[in-house]
Amino acid sequence: MSAPFSPQEIASEGIKPDEYEEIVSRLGRHPNKAELGMFGVMWSEHCCYKNSRPLLKQFPTTGDRILVGPGENAGVVDLGNGLRLAFKIESHNHPSAVEPFQGAATGVGGILRDIFTMGARPIAILNSLRFGNLDDARNRRIFTGVVEGISHYGNCVGVPTVGGEVYFDPAYSGNPLVNAMALGLMETDEIVKSGAKGIGNPVLYVGSTTGRDGMGGASFASAELTDQSMDDRPAVQVGDPFLEKSLIEACLEAFKTGAVVAAQDMGAAGITCSTSEMAAKGGVGIELDLDKIPVRETGMIPYEYLLSESQERMLFVAQKGREQELIEIFHRWGLQAVIAGTVIEEPIVRILFKGEIAANIPATALADNTPIYHRELLTELPKYATDASKWTEESLPACTNEGIDSKTWNEILLQLLDTPTIASKRWVYRQYDHQVQNNTVILPGGADAAVIRVRPIDADPSTSTIGVAATTDCNGRYVYLDPYEGAKAAVAEASRNLSCVGAEPLAVTDNLNFGSPENPVGYWQLASACRGIADACREMSTPVTGGNVSLYNETVDSQGNPQPIYPTPVIGMVGLIPDITKVCGQAWQNEGDLIYLLGSSVVPTLGGSEYLNTIHRTVAGKPPVVDFILERLVQKACRDGIRQGWVKSAHDCADGGIAVTLAECCISSGLGATVALSGSRFDTVLFGESASRIIVSINPKLQSEWENYLTETLGQAWQQIGQIKSDPCLKMSVWDQTVIDLNIQQMQDKWENAIVRRLEQ
Repeated sequence: MSAPFSPQEIASEGIKPDEYEEIVSRLGRHPNKAELGMFGVMWSEHCCYKNSRPLLKQFPTTGDRILVGPGENAGVVDLGNGLRLAFKIESHNHPSAVEPFQGAATGVGGILRDIFTMGARPIAILNSLRFGNLDDARNRRIFTGVVEGISHYGNCVGVPTVGGEVYFDPAYSGNPLVNAMALGLMETDEIVKSGAKGIGNPVLYVGSTTGRDGMGGASFASAELTDQSMDDRPAVQVGDPFLEKSLIEACLEAFKTGAVVAAQDMGAAGITCSTSEMAAKGGVGIELDLDKIPVRETGMIPYEYLLSESQERMLFVAQKGREQELIEIFHRWGLQAVIAGTVIEEPIVRILFKGEIAANIPATALADNTPIYHRELLTELPKYATDASKWTEESLPACTNEGIDSKTWNEILLQLLDTPTIASKRWVYRQYDHQVQNNTVILPGGADAAVIRVRPIDADPSTSTIGVAATTDCNGRYVYLDPYEGAKAAVAEASRNLSCVGAEPLAVTDNLNFGSPENPVGYWQLASACRGIADACREMSTPVTGGNVSLYNETVDSQGNPQPIYPTPVIGMVGLIPDITKVCGQAWQNEGDLIYLLGSSVVPTLGGSEYLNTIHRTVAGKPPVVDFILERLVQKACRDGIRQGWVKSAHDCADGGIAVTLAECCISSGLGATVALSGSRFDTVLFGESASRIIVSINPKLQSEWENYLTETLGQAWQQIGQIKSDPCLKMSVWDQTVIDLNIQQMQDKWENAIVRRLEQ
């Protein structure tokens, strides 16, 4: 019997020829059009992780505070005192490339649904963004559209956007990364899971209506971007944040009745994903009648119902006999709510339409028993990595205390501060309502991590001082040069940023943004980075509770050659703050305070640095290697110092090295500093990057007590390097030779206006 579809029709669904043969084998027949579409979205990389699932198994996923790990809509950790935090990160890269505003907006809406589907009230949003250089008009359009979309959805739904990161590099031109992370506080006694249970229990469709928007979005997200991708704009969903706000309240109210057995967001792959995953996780089946689904368009066929990714929709399994109670809650909030199906014993997804069976597929064939590709790992380093690793600092021109290549160190620091990746992101975060809900303890730009007050959920006053910190981190250039070490550095930096506000790192959610795994180099990058994350998370005792894999982040040039992004495994991490009155930011606090460098034994490197990239137009060298023994000790010293009241400010030495770190501390406070350093090359001392280094400031009256503690904790791996001054200047010397002498106003103008200047060109 010949296939009812041409090879072109099969390929258009993202199905490979051998996968189609497997579908026929499992069904014992050829699929119909609707079924082929269901397999297409569910067997896409976006939904089934067919290239990455074997690699994810090495992640540590359990720990004393882990209540829910990978496999559910979001991870959940125990904060103590009866408080439980749900959190998750997801990507919306390809939709944001072709429709920046809606792509980013619906990315926020989707991650919020992952949180409140668990029974948690969303309390904060963060994001991790990557764009091409702002010199390009298309990149400027994508950048401004994405920021507008994030602000629109978050502001309207009433959840504060409190932190994140923004990088700019040609590697992301045309293929931006838009990763959204959300946090929520559990409001229900029981954590709501997604596995369907109870034969005969009704299946409820709730939320918004179904339309044709978002058709095939999961498949679209699992393919390279080309010049024809603009034609795929119908695959980008359209969100309604005001409706989602009602959906949050209705869902939480419904969950508290105890009448909801299971719940699943209709995200990627819509009805197909929610029915098959709920059925497979529960070991049961679901029968769903499309004639019961509320629609916003006429003439829709099963294929369209099943692949639509219309936003703000959920699927519930309700206790039989209590369905009307739930329906009334949703109607009271102005939302759709209908009985659309039933839990059945046979483990299949059966879709009805106009009295006939439109699709009939084993649930596991769509949800968990999906294709897995075990790819061969390169036995030797790719040529680009081998060549890059040969670079050394000796290849740079000689430098003196005056400068390098006719540029003074003052000029170089100002140029780095004017680099959009390093510069202030105020233009971005001023568009976000970061104070709605009135729980934001440290405003964006004020510290290395966001800090949120956790409000008491009952009358217990002991919970009123508890806070959570959150951050997103990754240096894609490091990962490109050495995926294993770069991924380890991302975990270490996320943990360090939490420690810089006084938080104890708890757990990780990751967003693995990579190119095509079908390219041997791309798969090597992915596999090496996953190994690095796994090893680093074990070292830092931060288990992985879930996340997202986004592959095929590539554009195709005019010659048809794929241009992958830098491999960018973004680490979202949360931490616990026992007392929110004992936190600190990056700004100097008082004239006369002493400045210390924790981790001073670490020798920085120019390999992979922002200095090497910006000043010398070179991406090469070996990125920093993390010494986890020292990393843990440095972070502990910083946390203890904050909680003891010794440390008044703390700032991680990251992009741009110690000179940029000190400049940011001065700019944030308006206070100057005089600093003396030593080392090898002047540029390595000033702009070299490393792990395990933190700049802190201390009241001189506490010097003896602080230094005794440091000696006990860090041995010789610390150094007093300077003092805070009222004179608004940053003065730095190396080997007693003045190298930096800049007024804060000069630095501030470059740093604060770098992005605005480029947007106005």
